[in-house]
Amino acid sequence: MSAKTIRYYESLGLLFEPERTSSGYRDYGETDVERLRFVRDAQASGLTLSEIASVLELKDSGERSCTHTRVLLERHLEEVAAQIERLQTAEKSMRELADRARSLDPTTCTDPNRCQVISDSVSA
Repeated sequence: MSAKTIRYYESLGLLFEPERTSSGYRDYGETDVERLRFVRDAQASGLTLSEIASVLELKDSGERSCTHTRVLLERHLEEVAAQIERLQTAEKSMRELADRARSLDPTTCTDPNRCQVISDSVSA
């Protein structure tokens, strides 16, 4: 992770402000590194930074976060399933248009403003 990303995570409260060296550099310990790994892994699983912060708040207060995390992931899973359904519908429509395009004779397309593949399929 870049230093800019780490400072951003600090500003969001995802990472505690670290100790400083005598020269003013941030000095991160193993706990900080593990927390950064968790943030990276949680993002990769689909959680937003806000959701990750909510998980970390629970952990920081000594509470268990598994149920909360499960609810977040299940909500994302539902969103992904809905998105897949929308994409499958779009794919079906595009396949139908592509099939239609293969069956039409381009020489019969005389409308200067519209393509017969699309204009005729809407009114069909």
